Amino acid sequence: MVLPVYTYGQPVLRKVAEDIPLDYPDLQQLIQNMFETNTASDGVGLAAPQIGKSIRVVVIDLDVLSDTFPEYKGFRHAFINGHILEFDDSETETLEEGCLSLPGIHESVTRAKRIYVKYVDENLVEHEEWIEGYLARVIQHEFDHLDGKVFTDHLSPFRKQMINSKLKALLQGKVRCNYRVKPPRK
Repeated sequence: MVLPVYTYGQPVLRKVAEDIPLDYPDLQQLIQNMFETNTASDGVGLAAPQIGKSIRVVVIDLDVLSDTFPEYKGFRHAFINGHILEFDDSETETLEEGCLSLPGIHESVTRAKRIYVKYVDENLVEHEEWIEGYLARVIQHEFDHLDGKVFTDHLSPFRKQMINSKLKALLQGKVRCNYRVKPPRK
């Protein structure tokens, strides 16, 4: 089932999400709904707070980028109770990011190229591993949602001021995109 994406200004996007028990009710259905919502919204990742749930569940589908990144052919995974344990800041990269919860806004964000993460996958197998490259960027972006952050939090004060009118429009529920959204109440 395709769910509405909560947009900037919704309080759930600013809450730190909770770890869940692995017997969380209907977890597999939730993951499936999140993948369907992500696909219908043309996203590469979706965090549970973006569908109104303050829990640590993320889905990432990089198969859509496999023409550019052939190493991600067939990559479609869920990350349950995910946490970044370490950032390897020895190498960073600045790339443009967007977000389903901030439609119409794209800005350059600098992130670590390599991170050490802990999570449980959709088969309930626990992982602790170093992840690098584009996947590391997407995980940082999505796990930010689990910590009550959005990508614009990483911008300089000057860049934030430059997009302030767009952010205010989102706060007022003025959203234009081709997927279902749940804007904040006016």
